Amino acid sequence: MDATVAQLLLAVLSGGIVALLLTVFGGGGSVLAVPLLLYVVGVRDPHVAIGASAAGVSLNALTALAGHARAGRVRWPCALLFAGTGAVGAVAGSSVAKAIDGHALLLFFAFAMGLVALAMLRPNAPVGTENVRLNRIMAPRIAASGAGVGVAAGFFGIGGGFLIVPGLMGAAGMTLAVAQASSLVSVAAFGAATATNYAVSGLIDWPIVAAMAAGGGVGTLAGLPIARRLGANVLLGRRLFSGLILVVAVYVAIRAVTAL
Repeated sequence: MDATVAQLLLAVLSGGIVALLLTVFGGGGSVLAVPLLLYVVGVRDPHVAIGASAAGVSLNALTALAGHARAGRVRWPCALLFAGTGAVGAVAGSSVAKAIDGHALLLFFAFAMGLVALAMLRPNAPVGTENVRLNRIMAPRIAASGAGVGVAAGFFGIGGGFLIVPGLMGAAGMTLAVAQASSLVSVAAFGAATATNYAVSGLIDWPIVAAMAAGGGVGTLAGLPIARRLGANVLLGRRLFSGLILVVAVYVAIRAVTAL
C-alpha cells in the first residue's frame, strides 16, 4: 500500500503507544501493534500488518538490548544459541503463516493475544542464577526450546518475549531479570527473520515501519519516567493492561470472523 501522510502520522502514534506500554510494563505491548496497524492506521492486508509489526518489534528490541548489554545483563552464549535456532524456526513459522488466509490468520493472532494477556498475570518468581554459563548439558535444551519458540513467534508475527523468557529460565536456569535482558536478542532475531520472510514476498510497507520506529523512540522516552513513578502500583497496571489486551483480542477475533 502507498501510505498517506495521515496514515504515517497514525503509524508514528501507534509506534509510540506500543513502545510506551513496553517500557512501562516490560512486555506484551508488541501484540497491540497489529491491531493498531489494521484498525487505526488503516493497513488493509493482515499479512502486511504482521510483517510491519515484526520489523518494528525487531528494531525496538535492538534499542532496548543496547541498554541491557551495557549493563552486563545479557548472557550472550545462551542468548545467541536460543536466537540462532529460533530464527530458523521463525522463518518456518512465518512461511506457514503467509500461506494462510489473512483473516483466518487473525483468529490465530487473537488466540496468541489471549495467551500474552494471561502470561502477564503470571507471578514472576526470582528463581535461577545470574551467572549462567553455556555447557554441553544445557545446549541441546536451549537449542530445542529456541527452535520451538521461534516457530510460534514467526507464525504469529510477534516478538515472543512471553515465551522466550520462560524458555530461557527453564532451559538455562536463568533468573527472571537475566532472562528478560537476554530474551531481547531472540526478540530482535525472530522479528528480523519474520520481517525478512515477509519482505521477500513484498508484504512489508517500509514507510509504515519507519514511522512506527520513529514513534517508538518517543514512546520509550515518555515511558521511562512513568515506569519509575508506578512503583508498587506496577502489578495493578499490568493487570489492567492484561485486561485491555484481552478486550482487543476479542475485538480482533470478531472482526476476523465477520471478514471470512
